Amino acid sequence: MTIDHIQQEHQWIEAARHGDPDAFEALVRQYEKRVFSLTLRMCGNPDDAAEAAQEAFLSAWQGLPFFRGDSSFSTWLYRLASNACVDLLRREGRHRAQAGPSLDDTELNVEVPDTARSPHEEAERRELREQIERGLQALSPAHRQVLLLREMRQLSYDEIADALDLDVGTVKSRINRGRKQLRNFLLKSGNFLSPSPSKEIEKEGCR
Repeated sequence: MTIDHIQQEHQWIEAARHGDPDAFEALVRQYEKRVFSLTLRMCGNPDDAAEAAQEAFLSAWQGLPFFRGDSSFSTWLYRLASNACVDLLRREGRHRAQAGPSLDDTELNVEVPDTARSPHEEAERRELREQIERGLQALSPAHRQVLLLREMRQLSYDEIADALDLDVGTVKSRINRGRKQLRNFLLKSGNFLSPSPSKEIEKEGCR
């Protein structure tokens, strides 16, 4: 985001905080696709995703007068959207939701060809994506929530902690636990390669 865009967003936020509906509408237009993308991956279907996104924006409109700016507006909005999804899943008694295979391939050690793929390679890639989706469906909403904010929205640990009102240690623990559960799921499905000893050593050396 350029400096001009940041300044424009700040103006919209200030105006919306004082009840300007047009300014808030501008914020909605700026973030609606990203918010819906997040809610879709957490809720698993467009209807629930749209409901959660609408709830998030409604909460944002109602809460803007109290928004202190301790975190960025986007981080605060992602928190509202993520919590709206979790609330919706709990209300309806759903503990499984679809999510796109957007997790970092390096972290998951998923070897995906980066060149032109043959039909056989495409089929293998599609199968892998489906297995990742199933693995994410098996995670609890809390673990799926932090993974998506980390891997899809690229938020830092501190930003996630701030967005979800958690301490950083809890965020790291949930992310690590979620990745481990997903990794084990993929190992059992036969669509996951264990990291080589050299990679494990490299990771140890970077800690």
